[in-house]
Order: sequence, then C-alpha cells, then structure tokens
Amino acid sequence: MGPFYILFTYFVIVGTSNAVNLTDGLDGLAILPTVLVSGALGIIAYLTGNYQFATYLHIPFISGAGELLIFTAALSGAGLGFLWFNTYPAMVFMGDVGALALGAALGVVAVIVRQEIVLLIMGGVFVMETLSVIMQVASFKLTGKRIFRMAPLHHHYELKGWPEPRVIVRFWIITVMLVLIGLATLKLR
Repeated sequence: MGPFYILFTYFVIVGTSNAVNLTDGLDGLAILPTVLVSGALGIIAYLTGNYQFATYLHIPFISGAGELLIFTAALSGAGLGFLWFNTYPAMVFMGDVGALALGAALGVVAVIVRQEIVLLIMGGVFVMETLSVIMQVASFKLTGKRIFRMAPLHHHYELKGWPEPRVIVRFWIITVMLVLIGLATLKLR
C-alpha cells in the first residue's frame, strides 16, 4: 500500500487542516469541535497504545501511541483556555495559522493511531463545512447557480436569519453527538 498510503495520509492531514480553517468563521465555532475531537482522539490513542485494550476492542496496537494522550490533552486544555476569550463576542481570534495548525494536529494524530475514518465521523462539522464549499463552488462553476446562500455552511444559516450564537451552539451540539458516535465505533467493530 506504500505510495497509496502516503497519498492518503497527505490527504487526511491537509484536508483536516483546511477543513478546520474553513470552519473558523464564527466566534468559537472551530475551537470547541477541535477540543472535543482532540479529547476523543486522545482516548483512542491511549487505548491503541495499550495492548490489552487494543486487543479487546479489535483496534491496531501501536506501541507508544498512548503517549499522544499528553499531546491531545494539552491541545484540548489550550483550546478550552482559548475558547474562554473566543466565545461570542470574541476578544481573541485564531486566524489561519491557528486553524491550519490545529487541523493538521488532528489529522496527524488520527493517522498515527490509524483512525482516519473515525476522524471523518467525529469531525463531521468540519466535513459538512468543507463539502458545502466544494458543492457551492462546483455548482456555481458548472451551472451558474448557488446551492447555499453563502458558503461555508455556517454563513448560510446566518443569512437565513439565525443569530450567530445559535449557529455556533447547534454546531457544537452536532459535534458532541458525532464524537460520541465516533467513540462508540470502537466497540462496534
């Protein structure tokens, strides 16, 4: 699988990086999903690095992967500290450098613990936002018509009249559900 896996790994890391960046359009919208997904990936990393848990859950055992729990916990803790100042109305902003780095970190951890598909599930909000941009651009270039009022998706709901905090909190709720589903897949294998 050599060359294919290298290309796949590149796609996961770069795709996640850009997906988080596209999501970072409203105050606090990108950081809490990042915190939740990072925490869940930390749990998965710990389970992957423990032979008994990995064997019981039928996930690949990766020696030393449990150490990623420290990194993901730091990522989650820093994200929560940042969220304190980034909630609506934000006093501090992440910017492209922060969003791209956080997304890449999530992608790298998912690749290391071999849970790229679970990242796709847990990061469903990031996936939704990215697909909305892809669909909007493709539709406009091919047909001249827009699917959404504006892309990424969070701006579509704003233009429909939803206040910014409502959009943010609903996307957070969706993320909580998707992270729980992603963690549940560990036992459903």
